[in-house]
Amino acid sequence: MLNSLSGRLLILTVIFVMLAEVMIFVPSIARFREDYLLARIERAQIASLALLADESMMIDDALERELLDNAGVLNVALRRDAVSQLVLSADHIPPISGQYDLRDVSSWTLIRDAMLRLAEPEEQVIRVFGNPVMDAGILIDITLPTAPMRAAMIDYGLRILVLSAVISVITAALLFFAARRVIVMPIRGVIDSMRSYAEAPDDATRIIEPSAGITELRDAQVTLRELQKQLTASLKQRERLAQLGAAVAKISHDLRNILTVATLMADRLEGSEDPAVQRTTPKLISSLSRAVNLCEGTLAFGRAEEPPPMLTRFDLAPLIEDVVDQERLAIGDAEVTIEADCIKGLILRADPEQLYRVLGNLVRNARQAILATGQAGRISLSAGEDGEGWLIRVADTGPGLPKKALDHLFQPFQGGARKGGSGLGLAIAAELVRGHGGRLDLAHTGPDGTVFEIHLPSGQKV
Repeated sequence: MLNSLSGRLLILTVIFVMLAEVMIFVPSIARFREDYLLARIERAQIASLALLADESMMIDDALERELLDNAGVLNVALRRDAVSQLVLSADHIPPISGQYDLRDVSSWTLIRDAMLRLAEPEEQVIRVFGNPVMDAGILIDITLPTAPMRAAMIDYGLRILVLSAVISVITAALLFFAARRVIVMPIRGVIDSMRSYAEAPDDATRIIEPSAGITELRDAQVTLRELQKQLTASLKQRERLAQLGAAVAKISHDLRNILTVATLMADRLEGSEDPAVQRTTPKLISSLSRAVNLCEGTLAFGRAEEPPPMLTRFDLAPLIEDVVDQERLAIGDAEVTIEADCIKGLILRADPEQLYRVLGNLVRNARQAILATGQAGRISLSAGEDGEGWLIRVADTGPGLPKKALDHLFQPFQGGARKGGSGLGLAIAAELVRGHGGRLDLAHTGPDGTVFEIHLPSGQKV
């Protein structure tokens, strides 16, 4: 009960209603005391009317005690025409412990006197002043014991507390059932939906449908629905990627064997005396070797990891020239120019095969982007030293990256820069650069072109 939302709401409602009743009880008991004293003044005035009508009439002691008992006072004094007259009086009056004037009294004074009277269990005798009813005089003065008044105040207070308890219980019960119907049951519906979804998160039919009428709860359901949709889509995509990865691994394994045979055949061409064959055979062997390495790298990527870079010292300029020559073959008759600006003798300590793959992916993406526009364009590669280490820039005059590619940059199968692209090129390039301790940044993209920068830290410099 204490751990449930409705149970705690029930308890808090009872407490708050009781607190509200206590705040009502204090002024109520003060008002009850005032009414009690005014009623005694009125009774005392009525008891003295007969005597005031015929001042020559004499009453015996028994009748006087009966009048005083009916009025609930010990004596009555009335001031009329500036003359005070003791109308009724008991034989023996105990010492007076306090005097109270009800003619002009503030609410705070009434509350204070009422609380002090409840806190005083000893019987006392008090003197009270008030205005006579119907202006029958200037002042009426009565003396009365406090025990009957205190007993009446306690009885009145107990009745108020019992009534408050009943009201609080009824109110809390109504609020309890209302809260269960309006709040708790919809929350339990959300919890049941979450449990059902957790059992099969790839089942789109278990995604929650917002149905709550409460704005806050409906917002929570809408947010949960979007989260479940994203999670379901991610799980389905991960499953497809796993299947695709297994298929690519098999294809790469077989393709690697085929390329190995092709490499052996190309090695035999090196013995040819044909000048054209002698010029093209080294590039053919180099391309086949890179294809074999790519297949091996794809197998490693299928295992969710790239092989660590094999760091060697090499001249960057020939590697850039190989990338440019390879991409020029794919341009054909298109008006696309590829330029290289690299300092001769720029020695790096890195993995040349992995760096070749990075540059090849970036240049290939730039070439495909320019060819897709059907217009002339230019791709430029430059390398040099910056404040952090080495900087290699690949710039093009293409149309720039689309919004989808910018939103999912460097994410496999999501950040494709062109229609039909897989988005693996940039993801692989970024991962390979990170393996060198560097980073791949998108420096600029827009209608005037795109610029990628490869930063290698000074630790890679030789």
